[in-house]
Amino acid sequence: MSNIALIPVSDIEKMATVMAKSGLFGMKTPDQAFALMLLCQGEGIHPAIAVRDFHIIQGRPTLKADAMMARFQQAGGKVEWNVYTDQEVTGTFSHPAGGSLKLTWTFAQAKSIGLTGKDNWRNYPRAMLRARCISEGIRTVFPGCVVGTYTPEEVEDFTAPPKPVVEMVEVVEDKPFPLYIPGTREPYKSYDTLDDWRLGFNAMKTRIAASTKFSDEDKALKIADLERANTDLLDSGEVIS
Repeated sequence: MSNIALIPVSDIEKMATVMAKSGLFGMKTPDQAFALMLLCQGEGIHPAIAVRDFHIIQGRPTLKADAMMARFQQAGGKVEWNVYTDQEVTGTFSHPAGGSLKLTWTFAQAKSIGLTGKDNWRNYPRAMLRARCISEGIRTVFPGCVVGTYTPEEVEDFTAPPKPVVEMVEVVEDKPFPLYIPGTREPYKSYDTLDDWRLGFNAMKTRIAASTKFSDEDKALKIADLERANTDLLDSGEVIS
């Protein structure tokens, strides 16, 4: 990263307000833009470049795949694309400090973990597979240039509901305490009593926490999404989960 002269905080605050009002880059509030700009200035990145390279998805700063690749190459990394189709993307990532890794993402693999239900996977499968390869490959070979940041495509997939749960949806409208799962409008299940609802809600959380398909971070995000889907009942004060 190139070093830049420090920009006064008051100037960054003004820039953040302008960026938020523009409606670009997924930044909905000046606070989001301001925090991202401060973070990037700490890394020696001009605040305007931060807005160009990063995107706010679901309240999280994400690094676009192309920007992630540019950082990797500027740091001495190399990528050779071995396979590049809608069904499979394979790349060999190498860096003097991290060795070499040949990494493959397939559409079948993405489908098996419930990622392919959204329009971006149906319409742009090759680009989505490429983004996954870039993120995982760079974080594995030379994580210092991305410091744990994910791509927008990954963060958008964090909240994809597990396919088996969607298939098991039961609509029971005559019971007063509905339990919702993220991404659905109809209740997953409804209960006659608050105690039964609480048991069902906690069982769903336990099911997510025990899953072997997701990382700990993904599990935390999915549990947070489950809580948001049931905000009305949780915030009512009637239920203590």
